[in-house]
Amino acid sequence: MIKNILKDKPTKLFLSMTAFFCANALIAECIGGKIFSLEKTLGLTPANFSLFGQNGLSFNLTCGVLLWPIEFVMTDLVNEYFGPKAVKRISYTAVVLISYAFVMFYGSIQISPANFWIASKGDSGVPNMQSAFNAIFGQGMWIILGSLTAFLVSQLVDVFIFHKIKKITGDKKIWLRATGSTLVSQLVDSYIVLGIAFKLGGNWTWPLVFAVGTMNYIYKFIVAIALTPVIVIVEKRIEKYVGHATAVKMKLAAMGQESDGFENIPTAG
Repeated sequence: MIKNILKDKPTKLFLSMTAFFCANALIAECIGGKIFSLEKTLGLTPANFSLFGQNGLSFNLTCGVLLWPIEFVMTDLVNEYFGPKAVKRISYTAVVLISYAFVMFYGSIQISPANFWIASKGDSGVPNMQSAFNAIFGQGMWIILGSLTAFLVSQLVDVFIFHKIKKITGDKKIWLRATGSTLVSQLVDSYIVLGIAFKLGGNWTWPLVFAVGTMNYIYKFIVAIALTPVIVIVEKRIEKYVGHATAVKMKLAAMGQESDGFENIPTAG
C-alpha cells in the first residue's frame, strides 16, 4: 500500500504540503516571542505614526509575521488543488500539534534544572539559563489562546473568501482569489490575536489594539501583494509536477464539480 501512496503524485504533493504547513505554523509560534523593528532591520528611521489616538507607532512586529504570510499562500494552494475540507483538516492538525508543543514546553519548564546548566552561559551574558528558557518558551496562556484562535478563524475566513471569488473567476486568476482571500483573512488575524492576548488577557485599550493591529496589517498587506507572483509560479510548478490533465481534474474535484470528461484520466504516477 505504501508503494502505491509514494507513486501517486497528488498524494505525495498533499503530504508534503501538509508537513510544510504544520512545521511552518509551529516554527512561527515558537519564534513569535521575539519583537523586531522592521525599520531598523531595513536601515530606516522609525515610522512614528499616529493612529486611533496612539502616538509614536512604528513597525515593531513579532517574528511570527515572517512566516504567517507563507501559511496563507499554502492555504490557498491547498484550497485550489484539494478543496476546503483539506484546508480545514491541515488547519486542525496544525492547531493540535501547536497545542501539543505548548504542553511539552510547559512540562519542560517545570522540570528541575541541573545546577551546572543554570549558569552555563554566564560568559555569554545569560546569567540564568532557566529564566531564559522560561522567558522564551513560557508564553502566557492568553497569548497562546489568542494566537491559536486567530489562526483558526483566519484560516476558515480565507477558505470561504477564496471559494466565493473562485465561483466568479472560475479556473482563471488564481492570483486574484489567493491574494484577495489573504488580505481579508490577515485583517481578521491581526485584530483577533491582539484583542484576545492583550485586551482580554491584559490591560490594553481598544484604541491601542486597533492602532497596533493596523500597523501589523499594513505590513501583512504589503507582503501579501509582494507574494502574488510566487503563487502564480508555484501553481505552474505544481501543474508541471502532476501533469496538466491531473491538475485540471484536481481543481474540479476541489470545487466539488464533476470532471466533465476527465473521469477516466489516470492519476499521475
